[in-house]
Amino acid sequence: MPEGDAVYRTAKTLRAALDGRALTRSDFRVPRHATADLRGRRVLSTESRGKHLLTRVEGGLTVHTHLRMDGSWRIHPTGRPVRGGDVIRLILANAEWQAVGVRLGMVDLLPTAREDQVVGHLGPDLLGADWDAERAAANLAREPGRTIGEALLDQRNLAGIGTIWRAETLFLARLSPWRDVGAVGSVADLAELVELAHRLMESSKEGPGPVTTGDPRPGRAMWVYGRARRPCRVCGNPVVVKRSAHNQPNGWSTGAGPANRARPPPCP
Repeated sequence: MPEGDAVYRTAKTLRAALDGRALTRSDFRVPRHATADLRGRRVLSTESRGKHLLTRVEGGLTVHTHLRMDGSWRIHPTGRPVRGGDVIRLILANAEWQAVGVRLGMVDLLPTAREDQVVGHLGPDLLGADWDAERAAANLAREPGRTIGEALLDQRNLAGIGTIWRAETLFLARLSPWRDVGAVGSVADLAELVELAHRLMESSKEGPGPVTTGDPRPGRAMWVYGRARRPCRVCGNPVVVKRSAHNQPNGWSTGAGPANRARPPPCP
């Protein structure tokens, strides 16, 4: 699933194509909003909120979309034939550009004043103006018996982090993803951990993709993510992957060293 930095870049792309321009086409291909018509309304802006996208238009309306696992927004010049058939969920177009939403996991049209209905449950956004490491840490601390790997993925605690940034953050913090939140340390320690995730994502949001090793070459960008059972780049132990508790979506945890370590892995 695209994570906060990828969704941030998608919002930036949509702003470049749609902001300040009146819509000449709005084609909602979801039953709930099939008759909605936004033509003539000017797009004000698109903002990312964690893994969610909010496209605000004149008249106090917001188009809310979520990419989920397979979704994407594609930008083409207006007039180019739109291909994709039944995988297209939404088209927003102006005189110059058309934004085509493919396999979008969520498509909603709601009053801008009621955006909390779709994003109000989210914790502080790692890439948002509301980022607050202390509040995110306090959210994590509410369930001390939960594994830190699970808790970081819960968007109610902090918004935007996914399996990539979870794995890389915990590795760099020398923490096993299977360690309980309460064993990580104090709320201050948790705040330091989430601030590390914040810095990593901030450094990635304007680039083509995540890089944590400092080496952007293919196959060298990550310390542990995507390297299951391969030697750790630092200690040589095999990188372990196992299902997180409750078999939640995206519930694979990655760590260096044996999965049942009582202490954090000895690397990096």
